[in-house]
Amino acid sequence: MKTTSLAALLVLPSIARLEAKQAPRRRRTGIVIDGNLVPPLDDSAPLDEATARAVRSSGLTALKATIGGSSGDFKQTSAELDGYDAALRLNATVYMQIARATDFQRAHRSGKVGIIYSFEGVDMLESRVDRIDHFFARGVRVMQLCYNRPSAFASGVLTPQPSTGLTPLGREAVARMNALGVALDLSHCDEPSTLAALGASKRPGLITHAGCAAVHDHPRNKSDTVLRAVSDSGGVIGIYDLSFLVPAPNQPTLPDYIRHLRHALDICGEDHVGIGSDALLMPFDTSPESMAEWNKDIEARKASGVGAPGEGPPPFVIGLNRPDRYTVIADALADSGVSERLIDKVLGVNFQRVFSDAWKPVSA
Repeated sequence: MKTTSLAALLVLPSIARLEAKQAPRRRRTGIVIDGNLVPPLDDSAPLDEATARAVRSSGLTALKATIGGSSGDFKQTSAELDGYDAALRLNATVYMQIARATDFQRAHRSGKVGIIYSFEGVDMLESRVDRIDHFFARGVRVMQLCYNRPSAFASGVLTPQPSTGLTPLGREAVARMNALGVALDLSHCDEPSTLAALGASKRPGLITHAGCAAVHDHPRNKSDTVLRAVSDSGGVIGIYDLSFLVPAPNQPTLPDYIRHLRHALDICGEDHVGIGSDALLMPFDTSPESMAEWNKDIEARKASGVGAPGEGPPPFVIGLNRPDRYTVIADALADSGVSERLIDKVLGVNFQRVFSDAWKPVSA
């Protein structure tokens, strides 16, 4: 995902430019949770009414938001957490924080969108397990062990193979996350690290945003071996909207997305698949000015070594570049013969269950 300052997360295209003009068949009324999404936020002023209305009408119950980006250090990430706290206070009629399992129902009843604080990077932990305690106290409820490259805890998806996998310090980190009730996210870990971490964890493991390597082979997409291991742990994989769903430089389409989703369901089973867009809640602005900024960010990621092969196309699936993408996905699944009960699981029930399970502290 594009790393931006909090103030820049107020996404700019007007509501009149929402991608798809046709209305989905019906709005979802159940729990809808996105495993990785960028909400429009501003820590200096409330959202304008049009943006606030789009957020409320998205159908979302909750989303997991990345704080600290891919490489934010301790100071930067702490400041960004302060910004999120301030933004939630300024937008208390739109958002609320999700810090415990009961908050999902509170958000659903209130009509607000819940935000789960999470990390994708690990630089803010400074290779110290005790930093997990510090950030748990700040409200962070999902953490990873690496971001694409190797860390002191584990090897990432861009690590040359064979990798060392999960390190002894990584095992300590997994145990500490379990003890506190921090969900373990393995989206950016390579296969050896993922399998070892799942074996070490006493709680379900998550891959909140990825695709299926059997549908399109890419370092950020997961093998059937990994998919089965996540489901065997009781975990969930969220399917993302990124261009890695298809060969570069193509922009993925809704049928491409559904192919990954259906494959994950075939391998993992109906209780272990969800939505993890790894995109913006609001429509991605494809104006020349916006694309120039996006391309600059992609070049910076490549230069730093964290950019995955084929990065470049903007982060959306054609047909899903809209706040209410969940109704579009539900309709596409229904059209392909998926039952309403299973659709409800994919849209939110599975992530609600796995977050609730992962947040239960493990006794020593």
